[in-house]
Amino acid sequence: MSADALSKLPVARPTTPVVLAVALLLSGCSFTPLYERPDAPVPDRYLSDITEPVPAALPTWTELVGDARLRDLISLSLANNRDLRLAMFNVDLVRAQYRIQRANEAPTVNLGATGNRQSREGGDISGAYTAGLMVSAWEIDFFGRLASLSEAALAQFMASEDAARAVQISLVASVASTWLALQADHELLDLTQSTLRSREDALRLTRLRVENGASSALDLRQAESLTAAARASLAQQQRQRSQRLNALGLLVGQAVPEALLPSPEQALAQSSLADVPEGLPSDLLERRPDIRQAEQQLRAANANIGAARAAFFPRISLTASLGSASTELSGLFRDGSWGFTLAPQAMLPIFDLGRNQAALDAARVAREAAVAQYEKAIQTAFREVSDALAGRATLGEQMAAQEALVQAEEERLRLADLRYRNGVASFLDVLDAQRSLFTAQQALSQTRLARQLNQLDLYRALGGGWTVSDDQVQRASPAGRS
Repeated sequence: MSADALSKLPVARPTTPVVLAVALLLSGCSFTPLYERPDAPVPDRYLSDITEPVPAALPTWTELVGDARLRDLISLSLANNRDLRLAMFNVDLVRAQYRIQRANEAPTVNLGATGNRQSREGGDISGAYTAGLMVSAWEIDFFGRLASLSEAALAQFMASEDAARAVQISLVASVASTWLALQADHELLDLTQSTLRSREDALRLTRLRVENGASSALDLRQAESLTAAARASLAQQQRQRSQRLNALGLLVGQAVPEALLPSPEQALAQSSLADVPEGLPSDLLERRPDIRQAEQQLRAANANIGAARAAFFPRISLTASLGSASTELSGLFRDGSWGFTLAPQAMLPIFDLGRNQAALDAARVAREAAVAQYEKAIQTAFREVSDALAGRATLGEQMAAQEALVQAEEERLRLADLRYRNGVASFLDVLDAQRSLFTAQQALSQTRLARQLNQLDLYRALGGGWTVSDDQVQRASPAGRS
């Protein structure tokens, strides 16, 4: 801004503030379609035996888990798991991106100084110096383009928070299920080791009987086969336990303290979980973070349509400066050197080879895709809850039947051994009874584990009750963290 330019500046008229006020009022315009939540594409009730499910608040995970060691282990995983940390970093990243987008709606004011000296014809040297506050190309949001982009960025931020919550839910459920599986491994290892000892004893007795001509070679081969099968099962279970320990260490994010592992003498049945109320399918829309995440992404896609529509209308920007100008550096900030410039600019798209129309088409297609993703999230949640409810309805009966089967096989083994000792039955009957009892006992242990895991699956599928500490995911203002 030169001294000559200052002398030619128009005097601000009283209508100038009015014009600016009208411009700011008009900037509230928006072409974003009115958002309406799509109807849930699932039935109004679950296909379970409960006739009238009552919506109820789910217990927190600290209330769900009865074992203090498991609660401590879950707390340790929430503090150290790397997947959860990445999810939290992503929340911070998207929050910052939202704040950047929000800042575009306000003018950026800079403090600047410029100097210029040039020679003229005849050898004269002239100079021009300016210093002051400057606003460069501030877009006045007449048609809501920037507001729509900010709305989309805010929805993405909210979606990132829900994604972090989904990671937390998955982490808590994974730690609990792996810990319970380790407890089941202890039962199976004890059972297999006991079975192996009894079969080795039986094998020694069979060898003695064969050597004395009291048993056949077929009895010996059958005893050897069952003993080898028990050894193979023991090796498999030891490997499975080691792999579960490794998986638990990855979930916790560090070496698992020995004191927090399940005790070998503790039965799986003692690790009972709190009962989980069923609720209604409509509750999932508010409870499940993955559904809320999909809905926020749908809101973002809806807002992007408004931004694409606004691109068809004039884009009005304002460049202004307020400061001092002089032909001499020493003349800056003296009386009479102050002034301002105001340079509005309007750009209306005339020809862009269909770019704006293609952008609008892409935004509309993205919204339809977001609707489909939202509906799929609801259907997936409904299916997971229905599967878990089906398990809850049948696993109790299955476990009762499995317990009756074990009792029957124990009695069968006792009678077979008694008949064999009295010479009424062959040793093959005893070996077959041992094999059947071992299989039934293994199945009972697996059924107990399945029942516990089903409770966790139902709790996770319903998506509620997971407490969040202050340093974990928080639904706070995007400006709350800097």
